[in-house]
Amino acid sequence: MSIAASGLCLLAAALAQAGSPSTIDLAGNGVGVPPADFEFWRGGHGGPGAWSVVRDPSAARGAAIEQFSTDVTEDRFPLAIYKPVSAADLKVKLRFKLVRGTMQSAGVAIRLRTPDDYYLVRVSALETRIDLYRVADGVKERIAGIDADVFMNEWQTLGVTAVGDRFDIWFDSKLVFTAWDRSFSGDGHVALWTEDDNVTRFDSIAIEPLPWSRRP
Repeated sequence: MSIAASGLCLLAAALAQAGSPSTIDLAGNGVGVPPADFEFWRGGHGGPGAWSVVRDPSAARGAAIEQFSTDVTEDRFPLAIYKPVSAADLKVKLRFKLVRGTMQSAGVAIRLRTPDDYYLVRVSALETRIDLYRVADGVKERIAGIDADVFMNEWQTLGVTAVGDRFDIWFDSKLVFTAWDRSFSGDGHVALWTEDDNVTRFDSIAIEPLPWSRRP
């Protein structure tokens, strides 16, 4: 095989890998233990998060990831980082259920580099809103958002597509708003996010890195 042909094969393989979605298997993980392939951080203050796979008959396959610590420290942000994927451009889709907690909020972080630097798509039943935030050096700043019907103890779907400086935010399978920001452009991880004493469950988590060729 020629050098040129070898190069084309390597490029094709790289693009195929870049576009392969990772769907997290919770049913095969085992109940009562932390989810595999995750690392656990905490932004802000207070104790660490407590994450485990739990049985939930209402979950897609009978199991969900739960953050169950009820530490009431304000500005405490437990993070469950999915280690196998690091990308700037990607699609993330998951289901969440807000079980209980003071802030009644949860979300997904993308392009995460440190516990204090990432983009956050946050949902709140207390505020009945969905917002996109920039978290830089631990300071959370709203980029855009919209009022939405977010409920307690009900499975709902959250998604984000990030390509370059464009962010499309999806809620219950509908595109609800688009926003732009250039603060973090490099690769980063995806993480499940909770706040203060919130107990939250997540399932049906799918992460799809997008190849560089899809940038506008």
